[in-house]
This record gives sequence, structure tokens and C-alpha cells, in this order.
Amino acid sequence: MINAQTFRLDGRIALLTGSSTGIGFALARALAQSGAVVVLNARNRERLAQAQAALAGQGLTVHARAFDVTDSAAVQAAVASIEAEIGPIDILVNNAGGTRRGAFHEVSLDDWRAVMSTNVDGLFITGQAVAQRMVPRRRGRIINICSVMSAFGRPGTAAYATSKGAAKMLTQGMAIDLGPHGINVNGIGPGYFKTELTEKLAADPQFDAWLVNRTPNRRWGDLDDLAGAAVFLASDASRFVNGHILYVDGGLTASL
Repeated sequence: MINAQTFRLDGRIALLTGSSTGIGFALARALAQSGAVVVLNARNRERLAQAQAALAGQGLTVHARAFDVTDSAAVQAAVASIEAEIGPIDILVNNAGGTRRGAFHEVSLDDWRAVMSTNVDGLFITGQAVAQRMVPRRRGRIINICSVMSAFGRPGTAAYATSKGAAKMLTQGMAIDLGPHGINVNGIGPGYFKTELTEKLAADPQFDAWLVNRTPNRRWGDLDDLAGAAVFLASDASRFVNGHILYVDGGLTASL
């Protein structure tokens, strides 16, 4: 039987990478509001402390760990620390990411590698560190933050779109290998939301008009629009959903 409790996350521990601002912070708040004990992550300690204070000020149970998702040793140490001091990680949200814009023939190798390192290597490193501990327990939820760019591209986004396409395929690969161990792995593909990563696009009247007219819901996404998707995929309500990418985009990927 399904009821409101099916979507509750009471007592579960959730680690969210890249969660001091933007989408990651919004998802952390949503999971905490649904009862989860949340562990925030970022590289910037000052921003991380501010995010922790903001959620704690709302009466939510929140911890913080500063580490770089591309540093395997740091990730392993952080995950071990969380499990020893807070408890076993039940939910992982791989959100840390970044972009470097530029036409394909102008993108530097350093920029290409920076995007791949965070968006693909970071997802692999953190996902594996947590999964290795989930497997013996035979339970867990992993949510990888993909993108509408997992499905299509735009000018100047070759590096980012490639990384998010890889995130989609890694999500499916993880689901196949971890499913037999009771671990569900899914992705969320956000459309266009107004965050630090998109502030230049949002300030461009031509792009803004294009996006609003291109999106069936005729607007940008609000960060709260992602809350339900994250809670659903983290909860028992999605217990037979595995290897799926849930696009939260106002219909953008459905419309030519």
C-alpha cells in the first residue's frame, strides 16, 4: 500500500556533492524536509558553512564535509568519516559539476579535461566509494544529476554535453551492476534553471525569449521544481525504478 509515508526519508543519511549553492542546495533542503539527515559537500569551506547554517536555521538535521570529488583519496576519507561519525550512507546525490563554454574547435585541452574530471570522474569516484559500502548492506539509492544535455546539445557546449551524455550512460551502467545488490541508481535531467551556472544565459534577452518559447511550460524552472523528483527517487516510492533518467524540464526534451 502506498501513502504519504512511502515518500518519507526519516532516519536515512544522504550525502549530496556540490550542495552549497544552486541545484545541490535545493535538493539537500528537499531531502532534509522529508526527514533525511543531510551531509552537504563543497570545496569552498566558507560557502559550505553558510549553507549548513541556512538549513540548520530551518530546523533541519545537516552536517558538512569539504572535499574535492575528483580527489579519490579525499573522497574515500570523507565517506569513511561520514559512515563512522554519522552513520551509513543510504542516499547519494552526485550533483557536483561545472562547465566551460566554447566552440569545439576553440576549446582548450585544459578546459576539456576540467569538465570531464568533475562531471564524469567525480561521479565515478564518489559513486564507487559509496557503492562499495552499500553493496554489503544490500540497500541504497544513488541519484546522478544529469541534464537535458544528456539528450541533446547546443552551440558552445560540446564538452559539457559530452560529459552529461557520459553521466547518463554511467547511470545506466551503475544500475545494471548495482541492481542485483539492492541498490537503485537513477538520474535527474534538469532543464534550464536560474543558477550561478546559467546567470549569463538568463541575462541574455535573446536566449531568454528562445528558451521560454521553446519550453512547453513557457518558463524557466524554479529550483523547488526539482524537489519532488529527488524525494521520489530517494524514497521507497521508486523501489522498482532503476537506470532511469527523469527529465525535469517543462517539456523541453519532448518538443522539437
